[in-house]
Amino acid sequence: MPDNLRSRIVTEGNARTPNRAMLRAVGFGDDDFSKPIVGVANGFSTITPCNMGLDDLAKRAEAGIRAAGGMPQEFGTITISDGISMGTEGMKYSLVSREVIADSIETVCNGQSLDGVIALGGCDKNMPGALIAIARLNIPAVFVYGGTIKPGHYDGRDLNIVSAFEAVGEYSAGKIDDAELKAVERNACPGAGSCGGMYTANTMSSAIEAMGLSLMYSSTMAAEDAEKADSSEASGKAVVEAIRQQILPSQLLTRKAFENAIAVIMAVGGSTNSVLHLLAIANAIGVDLKIDDFETIRQKVPVLCDLKPSGRYLMVDFHQAGGVPLVMKMLLERGLIHGDALTVTGKTLAEQLAEVPSEPPAGQEVIRPWDNPVYEQGHLAILKGNLATEGAVAKISGVKNPQITGPARVFESEEECLKAILAGNIKAGDVVVVRYEGPKGGPGMREMLAPTSAIIGAGLGDSVGLLTDGRFSGGTYGLVVGHVAPEAAVGGTIALVEEGDTIAIDAHQRSLQLQVSEEELAKRREAWKPREPRYRRGVLAKYAKLVSSSSVGAVTDLDLDL
Repeated sequence: MPDNLRSRIVTEGNARTPNRAMLRAVGFGDDDFSKPIVGVANGFSTITPCNMGLDDLAKRAEAGIRAAGGMPQEFGTITISDGISMGTEGMKYSLVSREVIADSIETVCNGQSLDGVIALGGCDKNMPGALIAIARLNIPAVFVYGGTIKPGHYDGRDLNIVSAFEAVGEYSAGKIDDAELKAVERNACPGAGSCGGMYTANTMSSAIEAMGLSLMYSSTMAAEDAEKADSSEASGKAVVEAIRQQILPSQLLTRKAFENAIAVIMAVGGSTNSVLHLLAIANAIGVDLKIDDFETIRQKVPVLCDLKPSGRYLMVDFHQAGGVPLVMKMLLERGLIHGDALTVTGKTLAEQLAEVPSEPPAGQEVIRPWDNPVYEQGHLAILKGNLATEGAVAKISGVKNPQITGPARVFESEEECLKAILAGNIKAGDVVVVRYEGPKGGPGMREMLAPTSAIIGAGLGDSVGLLTDGRFSGGTYGLVVGHVAPEAAVGGTIALVEEGDTIAIDAHQRSLQLQVSEEELAKRREAWKPREPRYRRGVLAKYAKLVSSSSVGAVTDLDLDL
């Protein structure tokens, strides 16, 4: 079987003389037309520090592809900076960008008949966007993560982007002055790389490594370290070998691989967004993954890593302590991941982990020993009840008691909610409700890092609940419940909540209840009317028309054949 299985359609035969003529213009020679052509999907951008180092990594990946006998063809894809768009109307485009990234990579790879693809990404939606495309394409592929940012430093403590968000809440509560607020701003982000805790970008890079589509240890490397560039070149060589062996995503992204990823996410204390993204990737590859599967695995897997946002350490510390491979080895030893799952190298996960230690090294506290976990069970609980019949995702790490019953404080947007928090109008015992921020209602399902950070900064993290049909940043912690489905825009019960209603959040019982009688809810439902669409043209209007419930991943291609 030739290595250029797909691209030969544009490079072989007299009829393809024009095609070859154009390829010669971009660097092909006589001996190159029989080589596999590998797309290099480069998310480079100076919009965000997460992606500003990707161009150099792409060049190293191209070098690896050439050294292995392939022909790289680089193309660009977009990114949105979650951190910069946070708290603004622009954040509505963040989750939408996942679909745009997936569509763009799929379009180029199929439009150009590429034999394989290596995708490089940094900010949060780059990873799931690339994986959705890779799943749809089902051509040999490797994902390269741009790497984590190194910590900033101020007054003897490590800083990261969440430090800046929380400083806003501290400033509003009178805990810090103007000078300290400005100092945090100036020192939080010292260079290239994605946000430094176990936030969404680092959660998804860890999950992709667990699923075998990235090289070992690559998900936790710092963006600016030499090993990241070396790993990118090795990834280029790996994708060419995967083309030769025809190792396809459908062989890697199996049910076992998704279960492995969920187990790792629970063990490392990962982001709520991982639930949304893994459901979407599973949809793209055709694996029957349900939101309830996260709860099943959560109950078996402890949180082993003491990582921010609720813990003490950053991604650079996690990498030094042993990273994802060490966590996977600990899980494998206890039968909590599938060692026979295949990786892009052609080896099984167990074979890849054979030389990895079974226990964390002494003298560090980032990765805990099995008999002394951070939490006995995973931290992402799936709640259901009359407020979320399809489910909701609660992040309960860093919470002293993941239960609260209190009066609803209802807000129709994130901006209204943040204004009330900063004005001191939210009190201990309140349950904050932010609605019409779901996939359709937003549209775009904004993240709520600004309100949750303000709550933490105000010292209310253990005494205020917050629930929304929108999302939370990977930097969020506290008693927060997101992805409430059905969402308000389609008439979910969250749309019927009134100011002062009693809401009970109980993560122990996995329950989310509006304590209003069925008779009263029926009256409210009868009176409820859908809101006019916020957008009637452009990408957000198209997204709102197509997007599914968050309970199935907020995908835009569900049931298109019906």
